Amino acid sequence: MTPTNGYDAYAKNRILTASPAELTLMLYEGAIKFCNIAIVACENHDIEKAHINIRKTDRIIEEFELTLDEKYPVAKDFHAVYTYLRSCLRHAMITKDAAQLEEVLKHLRTMRDTWKDVMKLTANGKKLDGSSTNIAG
Repeated sequence: MTPTNGYDAYAKNRILTASPAELTLMLYEGAIKFCNIAIVACENHDIEKAHINIRKTDRIIEEFELTLDEKYPVAKDFHAVYTYLRSCLRHAMITKDAAQLEEVLKHLRTMRDTWKDVMKLTANGKKLDGSSTNIAG
């Protein structure tokens, strides 16, 4: 995909130069964005738009789930949360129930905000020895 304008080039460069911690934050932001779009689409009875954005949200959460580092005990807790969120998304996919999506959105915002705090406390995801880690997905 060739960037067609300055924004596309900026967005591509931002992704290519991001740290693993920053990429995780970007994924949380994307999931929140798509979940918000799905909520509005459900409220406006735009079934196709709701479906597309619920799937986008689900794919991001699936990616978090697939990339959990099981060597950390907290991974089990993250797995349980991601499983719950994906269950809510499946229900919303069938019913187009905005309340289910609001539940997912609430958790995604909390997780994003916590991730921002972790990034601040760890100098953007760096361990003290300079290497990076990504336990949340």
